[in-house]
Order: sequence, then C-alpha cells, then structure tokens
Amino acid sequence: MLIKELFESRKTTVSFEFFPPKTEKGWVSLYSAIEELLPLKPAYVSVTYGAGGTTRDRTHDLVFKIKNEIGLEVVAHLTCVNATKQDIEKILLQYRDEGIKNILALKGDMPVGETFDNDHADFVYAADLVKFVKKTVPGFGIGVAGFPEGHPSTPNRLLEMEYLKAKIDAGADYIVTQLFFDNRDYYDFRERCILSGINVPIIAGIMPVVSMKSMIRMAELSPGSRFPAPLIKSVQRAGENSYVEKAGIQWATEQVRDLIDNGASGIHFYTLNNSDATLRICENLGLKD
Repeated sequence: MLIKELFESRKTTVSFEFFPPKTEKGWVSLYSAIEELLPLKPAYVSVTYGAGGTTRDRTHDLVFKIKNEIGLEVVAHLTCVNATKQDIEKILLQYRDEGIKNILALKGDMPVGETFDNDHADFVYAADLVKFVKKTVPGFGIGVAGFPEGHPSTPNRLLEMEYLKAKIDAGADYIVTQLFFDNRDYYDFRERCILSGINVPIIAGIMPVVSMKSMIRMAELSPGSRFPAPLIKSVQRAGENSYVEKAGIQWATEQVRDLIDNGASGIHFYTLNNSDATLRICENLGLKD
C-alpha cells in the first residue's frame, strides 16, 4: 500500500522510525523493540539511511525483513548526496522487485571527509531526487522532510518554503517533520505550507526526552532545536535519574494529545530503536489502530 492511501482511511496515523544497528547486540535490541511495538499496529514504520548511503546494505536488509517477514508497511529512507542516477535507479529497482513501494526522499548528510560538487552532481536538491524517482521508476509513494524549527542550512525561511514547495511540485505525497518540542512551531509550519500552496499531509515528528544526556545529543544532531523553558525546567527539576524520563514522556504525551486534537495528519515517533518511551506515550493516549 502507498503511504498516501493511509491518510485517506485514518484520521491520524501513528508510525515509528528505526535505524539499522552496527552490532549484533543492537540487532537483538531492535527486534525486541519492534516486537513490543507491534501491538500498537502502526500505520507504517520507516528505516533510516546513513550519510552518503553508508548504511545502505544494512538499511536494505532491515527494510526487506520488516516488510516481508514482520509484515509491516515500510518506508525506506533514500539519500542522494554524492549518489549517481545509476546508483539510485539500481536501489529503486531492487526495492520494487522486493515489493517495497514507499521511500522518504532526502538529500542527506555528507559523509565525513567527502566534498560535494554542485556543478557535477546528478542530484543537488531532494527535489531532484523526487523528480527522478517519479520519472525513472514510477509507482513509488514519496515522502519528504519538513523543518518546523527551520532548515539548518537555509536560514531564509521564505526560501525554505520555496524549496519545500519544489519537492511537492516534483511529486512528493506527504511531509514528515523533523523533531520539535513546541507545537506552536508545527502549527506555524503547517500554516506557512498552506500559504505556500502546499496541501499534502504533514506528519509530526516526535522524540521524547529520556535523559539530560539525550537532550544534549538531540541538540547536537539537530542544530537549532528549541527546548521550551518549561521542558528544561522539568528536566532540571527531575535531576539525572528515572524522573527525567517520566518528565520527558509526560511532555511528549501532552504534545501528541494536542497535535491529535488539532488535526495533525500523523504522529511519527523517532524511537532510537527503543520501545519504552514510545510505548508508554501511546498507551497513555490509547493510540491503537
């Protein structure tokens, strides 16, 4: 099933993101998390792709297992930075042959030590990748990324919306946002999309804070992330113990409750391959298919 079809039959979708582990222990932990989250009956799950395709083989293995053995609808992340058209076409044909019908089209991060040459690259922007997929291997459902807090490399927010509109005009079906902690950023982003003529589902990306260390890590991974003062106060009050996780889960629970009440098309949990926080949030809100 194409992901865009899910939005026609569900008021608010719930989905999860996983990444391919690097160790055998990591794979055991991942499959345990997937098994624990299965009773929530997610609309789909997504699988990330390393910078420059550095986890390509592990990503493909996980995508095929989730789709063909576990039986969940899966969205495969696909990055195009420093990739050739031949590279991308080969991956798409492989996915098509294995019954994978959905991708998340991303420019992606440049691997450490590599450089990017705009003048000779097959793909400069994610919109180029979307256009290529639609033309070369049609039939895929395509999602793209959105940035409620602003794109880290595009401080001009008017230009940011032009780039996003280009991805939709190229054929993208929906938008999945990067993580955010203040729902006002999501609502402002959604309104700016409407004003820009973007009328596709916008899925809200949620990642609960589970420790002070994880909050610092989020800030490093997503430069420009805004942590509301009340959230920081709750985390500081809890101290570095189990109460931090409880505070983070409570914050994310109220975020999701408000997003659902205000018509968010979907909630996408960045799980970090751990089921605990996501499971508790969903159970708190009765989020089952």
